[in-house]
Amino acid sequence: MIANHSDMPVLKPFRIGAAQPFRFSIWHGVALLAALAVAVGIGEAHAQAVEKPGIIATIIKWTPLLAQGFALNIAMSFMAMAIGTAIGVPLGLAQISLLPPVRTGSWFVTQFFRNSPWLVLLFYCMLLLPFEVRIGNTIVPLPGWLKSTIGLSLPVMANVSELVRGAVRSIPYGQWESAESLAMTRWQTLRMVVLPQCIKRMTPPWMNLYAILTVATPLTSVVGVSEAMTLTGDILSSEARTELLVPMYLYLLLWFFIYCYPIARATLALEKRFAVK
Repeated sequence: MIANHSDMPVLKPFRIGAAQPFRFSIWHGVALLAALAVAVGIGEAHAQAVEKPGIIATIIKWTPLLAQGFALNIAMSFMAMAIGTAIGVPLGLAQISLLPPVRTGSWFVTQFFRNSPWLVLLFYCMLLLPFEVRIGNTIVPLPGWLKSTIGLSLPVMANVSELVRGAVRSIPYGQWESAESLAMTRWQTLRMVVLPQCIKRMTPPWMNLYAILTVATPLTSVVGVSEAMTLTGDILSSEARTELLVPMYLYLLLWFFIYCYPIARATLALEKRFAVK
Protein backbone atom coordinates (compact mmCIF):
# COMPACT_ATOMS: atom_id res chain seq x y z
CA MET A 1 0.00 0.00 0.00
CA ILE A 2 1.42 3.34 -1.05
CA ALA A 3 1.04 6.17 1.45
CA ASN A 4 -0.39 9.44 0.15
CA HIS A 5 1.47 11.48 2.75
CA SER A 6 4.51 13.41 1.53
CA ASP A 7 6.97 15.70 3.24
CA MET A 8 7.61 17.60 0.01
CA PRO A 9 6.61 21.27 0.15
CA VAL A 10 3.54 22.01 -1.92
CA LEU A 11 1.83 25.19 -3.02
CA LYS A 12 -1.62 25.40 -1.53
CA PRO A 13 -4.42 26.06 -3.98
CA PHE A 14 -5.51 29.65 -4.19
CA ARG A 15 -8.62 31.27 -5.50
CA ILE A 16 -8.50 33.89 -8.18
CA GLY A 17 -11.36 36.30 -7.61
CA ALA A 18 -12.79 38.78 -10.04
CA ALA A 19 -10.69 41.88 -10.39
CA GLN A 20 -12.26 44.79 -8.60
CA PRO A 21 -12.47 47.96 -10.66
CA PHE A 22 -10.64 50.99 -9.31
CA ARG A 23 -13.04 53.58 -7.94
CA PHE A 24 -11.97 57.07 -7.06
CA SER A 25 -13.26 57.91 -3.58
CA ILE A 26 -13.31 61.10 -1.60
CA TRP A 27 -10.10 59.98 0.11
CA HIS A 28 -8.26 60.01 -3.20
CA GLY A 29 -9.39 63.60 -3.66
CA VAL A 30 -8.18 64.44 -0.16
CA ALA A 31 -4.79 62.87 -0.99
CA LEU A 32 -4.59 64.97 -4.15
CA LEU A 33 -5.34 68.15 -2.23
CA ALA A 34 -2.82 67.16 0.44
CA ALA A 35 -0.13 66.69 -2.21
CA LEU A 36 -0.94 70.15 -3.60
CA ALA A 37 -0.82 71.63 -0.09
CA VAL A 38 2.58 70.04 0.60
CA ALA A 39 3.98 71.31 -2.69
CA VAL A 40 2.63 74.80 -2.01
CA GLY A 41 4.01 74.74 1.52
CA ILE A 42 7.48 73.79 0.35
CA GLY A 43 7.34 76.45 -2.34
CA GLU A 44 6.17 79.09 0.15
CA ALA A 45 9.08 78.32 2.45
CA HIS A 46 11.52 78.58 -0.44
CA ALA A 47 9.94 81.81 -1.66
CA GLN A 48 10.20 83.40 1.79
CA ALA A 49 13.84 82.35 2.01
CA VAL A 50 14.69 84.20 -1.21
CA GLU A 51 12.22 87.07 -0.60
CA LYS A 52 9.96 86.44 -3.58
CA PRO A 53 6.14 86.49 -3.87
CA GLY A 54 4.50 83.43 -2.32
CA ILE A 55 3.32 80.42 -4.34
CA ILE A 56 -0.35 81.02 -3.59
CA ALA A 57 -0.12 84.69 -4.55
CA THR A 58 1.63 83.75 -7.80
CA ILE A 59 -0.97 81.11 -8.64
CA ILE A 60 -3.80 83.56 -7.96
CA LYS A 61 -2.09 86.15 -10.16
CA TRP A 62 -1.94 83.78 -13.13
CA THR A 63 -5.33 82.10 -12.59
CA PRO A 64 -7.23 84.34 -15.08
CA LEU A 65 -4.78 83.42 -17.83
CA LEU A 66 -5.00 79.73 -16.95
CA ALA A 67 -8.80 80.03 -17.00
CA GLN A 68 -8.66 81.29 -20.59
CA GLY A 69 -6.48 78.37 -21.60
CA PHE A 70 -8.72 75.87 -19.79
CA ALA A 71 -11.76 77.36 -21.50
CA LEU A 72 -10.08 76.62 -24.83
CA ASN A 73 -9.54 73.01 -23.70
CA ILE A 74 -13.24 72.68 -22.91
CA ALA A 75 -14.26 74.35 -26.18
CA MET A 76 -12.05 71.96 -28.18
CA SER A 77 -13.46 68.97 -26.31
CA PHE A 78 -17.05 70.07 -27.02
CA MET A 79 -16.39 70.69 -30.71
CA ALA A 80 -14.37 67.49 -31.21
CA MET A 81 -17.08 65.46 -29.48
CA ALA A 82 -19.82 67.06 -31.56
CA ILE A 83 -17.96 66.52 -34.86
CA GLY A 84 -16.95 62.97 -33.93
CA THR A 85 -20.47 62.04 -32.87
CA ALA A 86 -22.11 63.58 -35.94
CA ILE A 87 -19.84 61.57 -38.26
CA GLY A 88 -19.45 58.49 -36.06
CA VAL A 89 -23.16 57.65 -35.81
CA PRO A 90 -23.74 57.20 -39.58
CA LEU A 91 -20.34 55.51 -39.85
CA GLY A 92 -21.41 53.01 -37.19
CA LEU A 93 -24.71 52.38 -38.97
CA ALA A 94 -22.76 51.82 -42.18
CA GLN A 95 -20.91 49.00 -40.43
CA ILE A 96 -24.17 47.04 -40.23
CA SER A 97 -25.16 47.81 -43.82
CA LEU A 98 -26.35 44.96 -46.02
CA LEU A 99 -24.09 46.21 -48.82
CA PRO A 100 -20.63 44.57 -48.53
CA PRO A 101 -18.66 47.53 -50.00
CA VAL A 102 -20.28 49.97 -47.57
CA ARG A 103 -19.80 47.62 -44.63
CA THR A 104 -16.16 46.88 -45.48
CA GLY A 105 -15.23 50.51 -46.16
CA SER A 106 -16.80 51.80 -42.95
CA TRP A 107 -15.13 49.01 -40.96
CA PHE A 108 -11.73 49.91 -42.39
CA VAL A 109 -12.15 53.64 -41.63
CA THR A 110 -13.29 52.84 -38.09
CA GLN A 111 -10.43 50.48 -37.33
CA PHE A 112 -7.82 52.76 -38.88
CA PHE A 113 -8.67 55.85 -36.84
CA ARG A 114 -9.57 53.86 -33.72
CA ASN A 115 -6.13 52.27 -33.58
CA SER A 116 -4.06 55.32 -34.57
CA PRO A 117 -2.16 57.36 -31.95
CA TRP A 118 -3.96 60.59 -31.18
CA LEU A 119 -0.77 62.63 -31.25
CA VAL A 120 0.14 61.35 -34.71
CA LEU A 121 -3.30 62.34 -36.01
CA LEU A 122 -2.81 65.79 -34.50
CA PHE A 123 0.50 66.21 -36.33
CA TYR A 124 -1.02 65.10 -39.63
CA CYS A 125 -3.93 67.53 -39.30
CA MET A 126 -1.61 70.41 -38.37
CA LEU A 127 0.70 69.72 -41.32
CA LEU A 128 -1.76 68.68 -44.04
CA LEU A 129 -4.69 71.02 -43.45
CA PRO A 130 -4.29 74.50 -44.99
CA PHE A 131 -4.06 77.68 -42.96
CA GLU A 132 -7.14 79.04 -44.74
CA VAL A 133 -9.83 77.88 -47.15
CA ARG A 134 -11.69 79.86 -49.78
CA ILE A 135 -15.49 79.51 -49.82
CA GLY A 136 -16.73 81.52 -52.80
CA ASN A 137 -15.30 84.99 -52.34
CA THR A 138 -14.75 84.51 -48.63
CA ILE A 139 -11.47 83.35 -47.08
CA VAL A 140 -12.01 81.37 -43.87
CA PRO A 141 -8.90 81.00 -41.68
CA LEU A 142 -8.12 77.69 -40.01
CA PRO A 143 -6.26 78.48 -36.77
CA GLY A 144 -4.18 75.86 -35.00
CA TRP A 145 -6.76 75.11 -32.33
CA LEU A 146 -9.41 74.39 -34.99
CA LYS A 147 -7.12 72.01 -36.89
CA SER A 148 -6.28 70.31 -33.60
CA THR A 149 -9.98 69.95 -32.88
CA ILE A 150 -10.45 68.22 -36.22
CA GLY A 151 -7.53 65.94 -35.38
CA LEU A 152 -9.09 65.00 -32.03
CA SER A 153 -12.47 64.37 -33.64
CA LEU A 154 -11.05 61.57 -35.83
CA PRO A 155 -10.44 59.01 -33.05
CA VAL A 156 -13.66 60.14 -31.38
CA MET A 157 -15.50 59.44 -34.64
CA ALA A 158 -14.05 55.91 -34.78
CA ASN A 159 -14.90 55.14 -31.16
CA VAL A 160 -18.44 56.45 -31.54
CA SER A 161 -18.78 54.28 -34.63
CA GLU A 162 -17.86 51.22 -32.57
CA LEU A 163 -20.29 52.27 -29.84
CA VAL A 164 -23.13 52.47 -32.35
CA ARG A 165 -22.25 49.17 -34.01
CA GLY A 166 -21.97 47.36 -30.68
CA ALA A 167 -25.21 48.83 -29.36
CA VAL A 168 -27.16 47.87 -32.48
CA ARG A 169 -25.72 44.35 -32.44
CA SER A 170 -26.68 43.96 -28.77
CA ILE A 171 -30.40 44.30 -29.56
CA PRO A 172 -31.99 40.83 -29.68
CA TYR A 173 -32.55 39.67 -33.25
CA GLY A 174 -36.13 38.74 -32.39
CA GLN A 175 -37.02 42.43 -32.39
CA TRP A 176 -35.80 42.74 -35.98
CA GLU A 177 -37.95 39.77 -36.93
CA SER A 178 -40.97 41.19 -35.11
CA ALA A 179 -40.61 44.50 -36.93
CA GLU A 180 -40.23 42.66 -40.24
CA SER A 181 -43.43 40.75 -39.56
CA LEU A 182 -45.19 44.12 -39.26
CA ALA A 183 -43.97 45.04 -42.76
CA MET A 184 -41.55 47.66 -41.44
CA THR A 185 -38.57 48.56 -43.59
CA ARG A 186 -35.02 48.24 -42.28
CA TRP A 187 -34.75 52.02 -41.82
CA GLN A 188 -38.08 52.13 -39.96
CA THR A 189 -36.91 49.31 -37.70
CA LEU A 190 -33.69 51.16 -36.94
CA ARG A 191 -35.37 54.50 -36.34
CA MET A 192 -38.41 53.36 -34.38
CA VAL A 193 -37.36 50.14 -32.63
CA VAL A 194 -33.59 49.66 -32.42
CA LEU A 195 -32.00 53.11 -32.05
CA PRO A 196 -34.27 54.27 -29.17
CA GLN A 197 -33.06 51.28 -27.18
CA CYS A 198 -29.45 51.91 -28.20
CA ILE A 199 -29.44 55.41 -26.70
CA LYS A 200 -29.51 54.06 -23.15
CA ARG A 201 -26.77 51.57 -23.94
CA MET A 202 -24.53 54.13 -25.61
CA THR A 203 -24.91 57.07 -23.21
CA PRO A 204 -22.59 55.89 -20.36
CA PRO A 205 -19.65 54.90 -22.64
CA TRP A 206 -20.25 58.04 -24.71
CA MET A 207 -19.87 60.17 -21.56
CA ASN A 208 -16.77 58.20 -20.60
CA LEU A 209 -15.33 58.86 -24.06
CA TYR A 210 -15.93 62.59 -23.58
CA ALA A 211 -14.04 62.55 -20.28
CA ILE A 212 -11.12 60.77 -21.97
CA LEU A 213 -11.21 63.33 -24.78
CA THR A 214 -11.14 66.22 -22.30
CA VAL A 215 -8.04 64.97 -20.51
CA ALA A 216 -6.43 64.34 -23.93
CA THR A 217 -6.80 67.96 -25.07
CA PRO A 218 -3.44 68.96 -23.46
CA LEU A 219 -1.83 66.92 -26.25
CA THR A 220 -2.51 69.93 -28.46
CA SER A 221 0.21 71.81 -26.56
CA VAL A 222 2.75 69.70 -28.45
CA VAL A 223 1.57 71.17 -31.76
CA GLY A 224 1.62 74.76 -30.49
CA VAL A 225 -1.97 75.43 -29.37
CA SER A 226 -2.12 77.99 -26.55
CA GLU A 227 -4.31 75.96 -24.20
CA ALA A 228 -3.90 75.48 -20.44
CA MET A 229 -0.86 73.21 -20.62
CA THR A 230 0.99 75.57 -22.96
CA LEU A 231 0.13 78.60 -20.85
CA THR A 232 1.35 76.81 -17.71
CA GLY A 233 4.71 76.30 -19.38
CA ASP A 234 4.76 79.95 -20.44
CA ILE A 235 4.01 81.03 -16.87
CA LEU A 236 6.84 78.89 -15.51
CA SER A 237 9.21 80.36 -18.09
CA SER A 238 8.09 83.88 -17.22
CA GLU A 239 8.50 83.40 -13.48
CA ALA A 240 11.78 81.41 -13.80
CA ARG A 241 11.23 79.80 -10.39
CA THR A 242 11.82 76.10 -9.96
CA GLU A 243 9.68 75.91 -6.82
CA LEU A 244 6.62 76.76 -8.96
CA LEU A 245 6.96 73.68 -11.18
CA VAL A 246 5.12 71.10 -9.06
CA PRO A 247 2.43 73.44 -7.60
CA MET A 248 1.49 74.89 -11.00
CA TYR A 249 1.08 71.51 -12.69
CA LEU A 250 -0.80 70.13 -9.67
CA TYR A 251 -3.05 73.18 -9.83
CA LEU A 252 -3.76 72.47 -13.50
CA LEU A 253 -4.38 68.80 -12.72
CA LEU A 254 -6.88 69.86 -10.07
CA TRP A 255 -8.82 71.87 -12.66
CA PHE A 256 -9.17 68.86 -14.96
CA PHE A 257 -10.09 66.62 -12.03
CA ILE A 258 -12.83 68.95 -10.81
CA TYR A 259 -14.28 69.05 -14.33
CA CYS A 260 -14.01 65.35 -15.23
CA TYR A 261 -14.75 63.62 -11.92
CA PRO A 262 -18.48 64.56 -11.87
CA ILE A 263 -18.73 63.14 -15.39
CA ALA A 264 -17.25 59.85 -14.17
CA ARG A 265 -19.70 59.73 -11.26
CA ALA A 266 -22.63 60.49 -13.56
CA THR A 267 -21.48 57.71 -15.88
CA LEU A 268 -21.54 55.18 -13.04
CA ALA A 269 -24.97 56.39 -11.95
CA LEU A 270 -26.36 55.98 -15.47
CA GLU A 271 -24.82 52.51 -15.76
CA LYS A 272 -26.64 51.43 -12.61
CA ARG A 273 -29.87 53.06 -13.72
CA PHE A 274 -29.86 51.50 -17.18
CA ALA A 275 -28.63 48.08 -16.01
CA VAL A 276 -30.85 45.16 -16.92
CA LYS A 277 -32.49 43.82 -13.76
